[in-house]
Amino acid sequence: MSAGAAPARPGPPPVPALLAAAHGGPALAVGAIAGMLALRSDLRPLDAVLVTAAVLTGQLTIGWGNDLRDLPRDRAVGRTDKPLATGALPVGWAVSALAVAGAACLALSAFAGWRSALVNVVLGAGAGHVYNLAMKATWWSWVPYASAFGTLPSVVTLAGSDPAWAPLWATGAGAALGVGAHLLNTLPDLADDERTGVRGLPHRLGEGPSRVVAVALLSAASLLAVFGPAGPPPAWAWATLALVAVLGVCASAAHGRTPFRAAVAIALLDVVLLVAAG
Repeated sequence: MSAGAAPARPGPPPVPALLAAAHGGPALAVGAIAGMLALRSDLRPLDAVLVTAAVLTGQLTIGWGNDLRDLPRDRAVGRTDKPLATGALPVGWAVSALAVAGAACLALSAFAGWRSALVNVVLGAGAGHVYNLAMKATWWSWVPYASAFGTLPSVVTLAGSDPAWAPLWATGAGAALGVGAHLLNTLPDLADDERTGVRGLPHRLGEGPSRVVAVALLSAASLLAVFGPAGPPPAWAWATLALVAVLGVCASAAHGRTPFRAAVAIALLDVVLLVAAG
């Protein structure tokens, strides 16, 4: 480099680091659920795309907000899976990404209609940020999950040509799925969270009781998704419920990693049942 040359500017961080800091897997999963619900509804194709994108961008802001909020804790416990904690992702990039995704969420939600926008921004993405900032370390850590997942079907139905809240069974199934997912998602991090003073509902219940409660809630979501809609359940729904029952026994009685995997499988089946029920 010549004496008068300016130092090279660092390039943008790799996309995997940005996605990892946004909790890309869960964010994409929730966005996919919204997309499948939208496809099953009577939304116009453009509205279905807008709703899906609005939910996805909102979820991305929750992920980046979570890792920014937890940065001191993640550094304290040596989290090597967090790009912000390891320095693989500069803080400024995460803040910028959060701002861009937040603006996109607001705009996309507005285009989907003010009713759907209010629910998605306040009770969906907003609930996620309330969790990050205030409720994560309290007995009430489950409430934002119940709000965000319980209202997700309504984000879709309120964007239609005849806006309406989703049926109570769909709201209940979504809320039960969300709280069950919260309990399961926290289990791998219980020890690290305890070391840094985070004591949400799963930490206060303990690993065993949390898994039992999660399985009960996920099973309840299955029942609501099967018996909530009008008319008799189809044959495949009965078969799915039988599989949920088997997985529930495995989650309650097995050892090692099997209970966790069985509970996650129930959560996946719940998503299928909820989307299929429309």
